[in-house]
Amino acid sequence: MLGEYRIEGRRAAEIAASVEGAVGAGELEPGQLLPPMRELANELGVNPNTVAAAYRTLRERGVIETAGRRGSRVRPKPATTAREDIRVEVPEGVRNVANGNPDPALLPPLAPAFATAAAQGDREPVLYGEATVDPELARLARGALDADGVPDGPLAVASGSLDVIERVLAAHLKPGDTVAVEDPGWGSLLDLVPALGLRIAPVGVDDEGPRPEDVRRALESGARALIVTDRAQNPTGASVTATRARALRAVLVDHPDILLVEDDHGHGIVDLPLRPLAGVTRHWAFVRSVAKAYGPDLRLAVLTGDEVTVDRVHGRHRLGPGWVSRITQRAVVHLWADGVLDTAHVAAAYRERRDRLIDALAERGVEAHGRSGLNVWIPVPDETGAVSRLLHAGWAVAPGARFRIGAPQGIRVTVATLRDAEVAPLADAVARALGPARPAGTYR
Repeated sequence: MLGEYRIEGRRAAEIAASVEGAVGAGELEPGQLLPPMRELANELGVNPNTVAAAYRTLRERGVIETAGRRGSRVRPKPATTAREDIRVEVPEGVRNVANGNPDPALLPPLAPAFATAAAQGDREPVLYGEATVDPELARLARGALDADGVPDGPLAVASGSLDVIERVLAAHLKPGDTVAVEDPGWGSLLDLVPALGLRIAPVGVDDEGPRPEDVRRALESGARALIVTDRAQNPTGASVTATRARALRAVLVDHPDILLVEDDHGHGIVDLPLRPLAGVTRHWAFVRSVAKAYGPDLRLAVLTGDEVTVDRVHGRHRLGPGWVSRITQRAVVHLWADGVLDTAHVAAAYRERRDRLIDALAERGVEAHGRSGLNVWIPVPDETGAVSRLLHAGWAVAPGARFRIGAPQGIRVTVATLRDAEVAPLADAVARALGPARPAGTYR
């Protein structure tokens, strides 16, 4: 069976583990066809429903894909191979502008906020069965969302943007459904979607956000969900403009049954206004993370959305971790309420660093993009060569392959800690790495 490898197990979990282990060990290769369910059930002496359950688990974990009568096969690019593994090893002495992290010097001190929250927790400990969302956090979050024009809806709290997005997709979609995702886009999201057994429909991006014609094409082809990064899009720095928001709403009006998910992880580090799309479709979710502005290790994001979506996420969350630490929630409350972060100063600092690099590259004839956020995206004709030459020149940049599906090649430079004195040397190195022939026009 399947060459030298024999699938084993009597229970669905054992069969699934046998297949997944063989994929991980390379004994079952990408694209390899698996036995029909009834055939495998006869071979193992089990009920066909047991094999069906095992295959369903494997689909949900992103190990296999099913194409109707054509059968089930190992994913050509198994989701167990994370895009985060596509990275450059940074030797000693090489400047790392690849990591995507915020500037530690612009993050607020956390100790005072946690000390205050812990003291409150000693006086008023949170026990089982209590509210999962701190009331003051809900009040502050709702006020900020109202100010930004996000529609009213219930609130939930989870452990970061990706945690929220995973729970929202799982609450509405089933394996095999298609999700429209930005391309280039967030590498972790491009890993998550197939890991949930879902298919990706790539949507092109320019400086103003997702391209409406690509969104329309994806939705008309059957995509059941659309994920949009409102600001600080990773890796391109795109930010949805008022004009683009109107165009995207016009597309969404024709598809009211799709699930819309908006990611505003750029809140607090961006000086461009939010242009939310929420409310056009029946089911929607809007997530706002504190990672970039207050620190990735806080692992906290606020979710709002329609009642059905938030209720499903909330209910499933209670069956797993239960709730996000109320001490952490209270610490975030103190960070927000005390105004320890000058968000205008932070946003201006990141904007100046992006603009300086983009201007320096333009002076050298190199196209670059970055309207918002921590990164600058540079289209390149030869991604591998550019990364290698820059590494040799003393600069580690992120390969565009981490963020692309079908989009043209590029590299991502994180400017969060880029010093003034580094701008010209980095721009010179990029120009030399690209050689005489450099791309022009849009990056999609």
